[in-house]
Amino acid sequence: MNKTEDIYERLYYPQNKLIMGIDEAGRGPICGPLCVACCVLPIGYTNDEIYDSKKLSPKKREELYTVIIETAVFYKVKVIAPKIIDKMNIYRATKWGMEQLAASFKCDLILSDAIALDTDCENIALIKGDSRSINIAAASILAKVVRDHIMKGYDRMYPEYGYGTHQGYYTKKHKEALQRYGVKDFYRFSFEPSAKYKKQ
Repeated sequence: MNKTEDIYERLYYPQNKLIMGIDEAGRGPICGPLCVACCVLPIGYTNDEIYDSKKLSPKKREELYTVIIETAVFYKVKVIAPKIIDKMNIYRATKWGMEQLAASFKCDLILSDAIALDTDCENIALIKGDSRSINIAAASILAKVVRDHIMKGYDRMYPEYGYGTHQGYYTKKHKEALQRYGVKDFYRFSFEPSAKYKKQ
């Protein structure tokens, strides 16, 4: 079983300090929203099943989503629309969303996945943070589950596109659907190939 390293949790928890983890889901797809989540787990909390959401099955993510929201001291998910992504660019939109969440709850340390934030609180950006911090891993699960639910909603509305399978990534099936049916208004038109299909 995979287990987060929790270096900072082991350092800060004995000092009775709260840690917020922040992560995102959906930076790479060409359509649908970006979801950014934060999670503050109770001091000393451990759960070996909470790990990088990409390494978990959809069923396990759903199970852990329920555990996390019932356990967390604080959590929040911010859904950033494609139009905002197009206006800001994906990196700035991600950073902006993370900073909004960082300001939403007072804690002692903010651990963010790979992106350094401008915050009043101490912030450490961890590369592959969702495998190194249980708080970031919990946030990654929240973000992934919420985004998957949104994409499943699009899949029910437009089953011919296959959003439930590819979640908006530019797969072969997605490309074929775009060639046949064109783009919808929830695509990111600052991304290729969305822009190309919009012109067509």
